[in-house]
Amino acid sequence: MTTPRISLRRLRRSLLSVAAGGAALALATPAGAADVDTGLPPGPATARAAVPAQTAAGWAAGTRSYLVITAPGDTSAARNAVAANGGSVFAHYDAIGVVVAHSSSAGFAAAMRSVAGVQKVGATRTSDVPADAYSPTLPSAPGQSSTTLAETARWDMTRINADKAWAVSTGSPSVTVGVLDTGVDDRHQDIAPNFDAADSVSCAYGKADTRAGAWRDVGSHGTHVAGTIAAAKNGKGVVGVAPGVKIASVRVAEPGTSMFFAENTICGFMWAGDHGFDVTNNSYYTDPWMFNCPDDPDQAAIIEGVRRAQEYAEGKGSLQVAAAGNSNYDLANKRSDSSSPNDSTPVNRTITNACIDIPTELPGVVTVAAMGNGNIKASYSNLGRDVIDVAAPGGDGAYGVYSTLPGGKYGNMNGTSMASPHVAGVAALLKSADPAATPADLRARLGTQATDTACPSDSRCTGTTARNAFFGEGQVDALKAVGGTTPPPGRYFENTADVTVADNATVESPITVTGVTGSAPAALKVGVDVKHTYRGDLVLSLVAPDGSVHSLEDFADGDSGDDVVKTYTVDASSETASGTWKLRVRDIAAQDTGRIDAWNLTF
Repeated sequence: MTTPRISLRRLRRSLLSVAAGGAALALATPAGAADVDTGLPPGPATARAAVPAQTAAGWAAGTRSYLVITAPGDTSAARNAVAANGGSVFAHYDAIGVVVAHSSSAGFAAAMRSVAGVQKVGATRTSDVPADAYSPTLPSAPGQSSTTLAETARWDMTRINADKAWAVSTGSPSVTVGVLDTGVDDRHQDIAPNFDAADSVSCAYGKADTRAGAWRDVGSHGTHVAGTIAAAKNGKGVVGVAPGVKIASVRVAEPGTSMFFAENTICGFMWAGDHGFDVTNNSYYTDPWMFNCPDDPDQAAIIEGVRRAQEYAEGKGSLQVAAAGNSNYDLANKRSDSSSPNDSTPVNRTITNACIDIPTELPGVVTVAAMGNGNIKASYSNLGRDVIDVAAPGGDGAYGVYSTLPGGKYGNMNGTSMASPHVAGVAALLKSADPAATPADLRARLGTQATDTACPSDSRCTGTTARNAFFGEGQVDALKAVGGTTPPPGRYFENTADVTVADNATVESPITVTGVTGSAPAALKVGVDVKHTYRGDLVLSLVAPDGSVHSLEDFADGDSGDDVVKTYTVDASSETASGTWKLRVRDIAAQDTGRIDAWNLTF
């Protein structure tokens, strides 16, 4: 089965999943007995929900949800006004001055906008609030399948040097990454060792449901994301970018629709702030509007409410990482939107850059573009100069991102949804290396440590190699993240440009060394990453600036393994350090080819 092309979805994901045994399957909602618990405790102090006037049995058709925005600190006057104008308070977040109100009155918003002290009012959806909001059904707990799959260095992890980073650090268990998504299968064999149930919750409908299991996946998207961030390094299945950190699930998707409305996102960010999450991953956009425009009163309230919640979480020490989207859309040159509202009937809208994709375009949020296997933008990934911050593997074509699925399974997905958790994992490694780092520190380091990636021949990719519309500041690097503030041993030089290795051919990749005086060391480190389908064909050498050749390895003809990823030590003390060094790769047979993916020198 081939991976289908990405469709325009509020969930930034692909549709193909693969079972633990490797066979393709179509996923349905897993069946199984839910945990039995009928209580619905209130959320944290800053997000305590009022008891709604409606009940599931008394739910009324036409009930809509609204954000009522007032001054932070005390929302009691706004809450009283909600009741006086035909509404009921479903939840309130006093710290940010946001009330989630329900009303079936068509004039509710207009009436509330005339109330003294109320700053903004907006409907969060163009469809009715589901009856399930008043008595939420717990997601099923899927039965678990065991796996015989062994951990391998997958392409996405090697692209960001995560496989090398694990030898230095797998991250700290005192660091928590919140997965704001469709939920997480906490019983999965690769997730259970790192799962934080105490800080997991459902925020579907806009208030915290802390019942055991409320955080579970109502699809498969969130479980896949969680595995990419922190699947355990336990010898089976897959390994996440930061396999030593904790994962908490905040389910913001509603069952049945998998929609992420503004009140759900607000609840999620407030929970993240109150529960000390160091990083959150957000692989979605806030429904029902792909872009929220400030000149529309409903959308203006959505922007303000979610912005305040994100700012609150960041103020509590949480960095938000978000997917850029899968529409191949230039976020720096917005012109139109024909997909919104997606909870009723979409309309064709003319929009401008003032209209924003939230949470990904909110201040302080790290916006992530997707790359395929190589220094290429994924075909579907959104772009935008000065909008995209960094890039990471998201999969494309034959290369999908392989990760965890509910029920102990594994499979491939493609999307910026898959790129964003790679960045969240690297941010978790950064936080592990420097526990005092602030969200601003982490955001800056993600960019400065990223590998600069030049624009291809595409007129849409404007900017420089250091920062451009496709890749922002470049592809994140997990190995640099675990270095913390400790400088590497010796000067480090790297070339990440791909060089094709054809049959019966010799190719070279150069590195120009500057700023190193005198002779090269007697223990010069030569790091090599060559992708090849039969390494028995290869002969590797290091060419010094004066042309002298130092043999690295002549592989045995019968060595049928793939790739060469290793570090050689060369006595180069007879060579001058400064100048242009070259990695020379000879292919001495037919049929199998490859490329120099990257190489480095450490003096």
